[in-house]
Amino acid sequence: MNATPAWLGSVLGTELPGEGDEFALGGRTFVMLRGIPRQVELVSEAQAQTADTFGYKWNQRATFESEVFRRRARTWLIERYGPVAEAAWWGEYGPDPVVLDAGCGAGFSALELLDGRLDRIRYLGVDVSSAVDVAAERFESRGIAAAFMQADMVGLPFDQPIASVIFSEGALHHSDSTRTALLEVGRLLIPGGRFLFYVYNRKGPVREFTDDYIRDALQGMGQSEAWDALLPLTKLGRSLGELDVTLDIEEPIELLGVPAGPISLQRFFYWHVCKTYFDPELTLDELNHINFDWFAPTNAHRQTPEQVREWCAEAGLEIERERVEEAGITIVARRVA
Repeated sequence: MNATPAWLGSVLGTELPGEGDEFALGGRTFVMLRGIPRQVELVSEAQAQTADTFGYKWNQRATFESEVFRRRARTWLIERYGPVAEAAWWGEYGPDPVVLDAGCGAGFSALELLDGRLDRIRYLGVDVSSAVDVAAERFESRGIAAAFMQADMVGLPFDQPIASVIFSEGALHHSDSTRTALLEVGRLLIPGGRFLFYVYNRKGPVREFTDDYIRDALQGMGQSEAWDALLPLTKLGRSLGELDVTLDIEEPIELLGVPAGPISLQRFFYWHVCKTYFDPELTLDELNHINFDWFAPTNAHRQTPEQVREWCAEAGLEIERERVEEAGITIVARRVA
C-alpha cells in the first residue's frame, strides 16, 4: 500500500482519513483506498471512457519502461521544456515547494523531466484513472516520497492556490474541454508560480479527418480489442519507415496544409494522412503504445497556438517559453495575476 505523506493533509486542508473511510473535500466525496484519496462521483461519459483508456495503457508497463523508451522521452521533454530539474526559478519557491502533476498517468514524464529534483519537492500526482496506482508503485520503487489523488483535474477540491509549479504533460486536452481544464488547473497556481504544459496542435485536414474516423471506430471496442485493432496500423508505420524513402514536395500544397521540401515517406504519411508512429529503436508494442495513446481516448482535443495563447492570458499566465511543433504546443508560463 502506498505510504501517504503526512503533508498531504495540510494541502487538502483536512486530517487524512483511515483506509476505506469516506470523507468530503470541496463538496465532493472521496474515499481513501490503498493510501490514495479517490473521487467517488462519476465524471462525464467521455471522461470515464478516457479514464478507462489510460488506466489500461499505463498498466501495460512493458510497453514504456525500457531504457530506450525512457531515454527517447527524456530527450524530447528536455528539448521542449528545457532542463527543468535545475532551472534557476526553483529558488523563488523556497524549500519543498508543492508540485502538482495534473494528469500524471503513471508518473512517466515527471520521473524523467524532474529527475534530480523530486527529492526536493512535495510531489502531488493527480489522475482521473487507475494509473495513479502504477505511478505510486513506480515512485515507491525509486525511493521517492510522493502523494497521489485519483480525481478529475477539472474541479479539484481546493478553494485556494496550492502549487508553486504545475506540470501537465499531454493531459489537459484529454479533459472534456482543454480551455476549461487549463483555467481550472491554473487557478491552483500561486502568484509567481509556473505552469508547464503540453497540448496537441491541430493538424492538416486529411490527418484530422482520419484521426477522428479511427477514434470513432474504436469507441465501441474494449481496451484490449482496440489495442489489437491498432496493431496493423502500427505495422504499416513500421513498414513505411523501413522503406527509407524520401519525397521531395516541390511547392506547398496549401489546400492540405503540406509544406514544401524533402520529407521521408513515413513522416509524410504520419503528419498528413494518418498517425503511424515509427522509431527504429522501439519494439512493435512500444510503437503501438504511442499510437494507442493517440487514438483510443474519446477526449483528445487539438488546438491552435493562437487559442493556447488566448487561454493563457485569460488565466493570468505570462508565457516565458513556447515551442510549437507539428505534434503539439509546449508552454512554460508564470502566473502574474
